[in-house]
Amino acid sequence: MKKKYFNIVSIFTCATLLSIGCSEREKKISKPNVLFISIDDLRPSLGVYGDSIAVTPNIDEFAMEGITFTNSYCQAAVCAPSRASLMTGLRPDSTRVWHLGDKFREINPNTVTMPQYFSKFGYHTVNLGKIFHNYMPDSISWDEPDLRPTRYKKKDWLNRDGETFYISEDVNASQAIKRDSLLKIRPVRYADGWNTGPAWEAADVHDTMYYDGAQTKLAKETLSRLAKMNQPFFMGLGFFRPHLPFAVPKKYWDLYDPNEIPLAKNKEIPEGAPLYSMNSMYELRHYDGFSHIGHPTSSYRMKEDTIRTLRQGYYASVSYVDALLGDLFVHLMDLGIYENTIIIIWGDHGWKLGDHNSWGKMTNYNIDLKVPVIVRYPNQKNRGVQSDGMIELVDLFPSICELAGIDFPDYAQGTSFVPLIENPELPWKEATFSQFHRRPKVSADRKRYMGYSMNTKKYHFISWYEWDSDTGTRGKFKSYELYDKEFDEFETQNLADRKDMSEVLTALSHQLDEGWRMALPDSQK
Repeated sequence: MKKKYFNIVSIFTCATLLSIGCSEREKKISKPNVLFISIDDLRPSLGVYGDSIAVTPNIDEFAMEGITFTNSYCQAAVCAPSRASLMTGLRPDSTRVWHLGDKFREINPNTVTMPQYFSKFGYHTVNLGKIFHNYMPDSISWDEPDLRPTRYKKKDWLNRDGETFYISEDVNASQAIKRDSLLKIRPVRYADGWNTGPAWEAADVHDTMYYDGAQTKLAKETLSRLAKMNQPFFMGLGFFRPHLPFAVPKKYWDLYDPNEIPLAKNKEIPEGAPLYSMNSMYELRHYDGFSHIGHPTSSYRMKEDTIRTLRQGYYASVSYVDALLGDLFVHLMDLGIYENTIIIIWGDHGWKLGDHNSWGKMTNYNIDLKVPVIVRYPNQKNRGVQSDGMIELVDLFPSICELAGIDFPDYAQGTSFVPLIENPELPWKEATFSQFHRRPKVSADRKRYMGYSMNTKKYHFISWYEWDSDTGTRGKFKSYELYDKEFDEFETQNLADRKDMSEVLTALSHQLDEGWRMALPDSQK
């Protein structure tokens, strides 16, 4: 399919045209600014990551000015634990945020987050959109917390998530009726009860008519104000798409022919995998027409035309965010602050698009664990490069500190990957570590487990235990999963029970027990 580009002037061309004026307008600030861009539910479905279907010209061009990490992993494949880990520099067993409803600020009120830490070094911190989990904005972390477009400041919408808005008036009316009924049954609900409606929408409207577009317009206005300050800024900008529902302007849907989008290459759960490895898909089940879908471990199979529409909607949502970022980058150049800003684009976890007979995240499989991370910073020597060195989202905190020239906290459980940026071929981590808490209400056998995951260059190893949620401790060992990444990229067969893999299993089990510190590069131990 022919790819269409929405920016009249490309980032590179714009940078050339503006180069003369930029030097005069650059702020004389000793520290660089930080633009910290989260894209919710974004797996590496981007052109720069080799996805031939994705129409993402702006992120792809941005990557040509920075470094793309092709082997990066989140600490937990669901929003709250992943973001709590990233924003505190601590791993889930330290934050004790293990599932969607855990609130790190209630668990540890004295936690110092990344923006709080940067504030100590003279940064003015601003938040728009989803950086922490969206209904936990953690206002204490920011000088200017939870900025949102004016039309979304209605009293009944203050606890509503940006992902829940539609254009259709009929849908809006239906949402309000459903919400009233839901709140009468239980007054405290996810998204304040607004997360109902269709799983997709394709209204023929301007980009700013959907929340992410309106938020980007506000981000540009805010950047114009911040550029005049005699103080570096740290802006957290969190996009809600491609999180469900796939509600974005029609022109982005039109970029894709659903019949040309390939289907998942791993349509079944892995052979030999334990049933509790899979989530129930309850996220998709909340949307109109999907209440009937079964557990991925059941005999349920979604119709192909529905699969293709959902995949089209996901890609359309990614292209929408890409276009918004292109507009934002040009604005940074116009302001003369692009060159003096550290810019990080990251996804909080992956997302299944029919992979393993499932939709959504919430497993220990790499389709959910692998995430995009792209970094560009002032005076960067290596540009347009890629590194397959293994990194983790928990590494972002110390890495951004080092790029900004400030000391990072010694308690951080991540590792600065700045040496890897300077030398993308540098030998790096031997493994990355993730985990997932499987709760009874979404487990196939209605029991509770914790799965600890470790990725090495060749293998993906998972160890499952019973879990005591009251004490936060693991109990009886249950099972292993083992996948050969070299020969089984899409994790179709669990090798843990094969006799010829017993020595490998023993070695990996020992390595997992040794933990993340022993997997650090020699220079960092």
